[in-house]
Amino acid sequence: MPAPGTTAVVIVLPDAAPLLDAAWRIDPALVRPGVPAHVSLLHPFVPEPELTGQDEKNVRCLAASFPAADLLLEDVVTAPGFVAVPVPELQPIVDAFHAQWSGLRPYGGRFGARPAAHVTVAVGADDPPAAGRVRAEVGDLLPLRTRAAAVQLVVLTQDGWRPRLTAPLGAPGRR
Repeated sequence: MPAPGTTAVVIVLPDAAPLLDAAWRIDPALVRPGVPAHVSLLHPFVPEPELTGQDEKNVRCLAASFPAADLLLEDVVTAPGFVAVPVPELQPIVDAFHAQWSGLRPYGGRFGARPAAHVTVAVGADDPPAAGRVRAEVGDLLPLRTRAAAVQLVVLTQDGWRPRLTAPLGAPGRR
């Protein structure tokens, strides 16, 4: 579990919430409480005490350089302890955030230098039957349409993740 003050840059996908709900019904421990369905662009991001106005401006500008996008979620992938839905259409924005902040290691380097854009559905799914049930339940909900409309910079507080700023995709200068 990350410490309070940890930040991340994400695209929240509210229409994908049923995917997490399906995993939660199988085992609530598989879904991180208070974390909506999203694609991480960069986690961890700059620690909150070190964030500057320039970092926030750069997040806004980079978000504005990408259009909002309609997405079709179609597949489920699993790895030991992990169930996710790939979102390849968002890979260019993930790559752009990694390039902008090249000194930060996504996920602390656990998934390599270029982690694939995805919605994490379940973590800690170490029990193969439970992971199989999550995969089947999520698969039954696909394909699922959703829209990527904004980037959020979020901060972990004592009470959970909270948005610090929202930057619409393709909308320079707006908050």
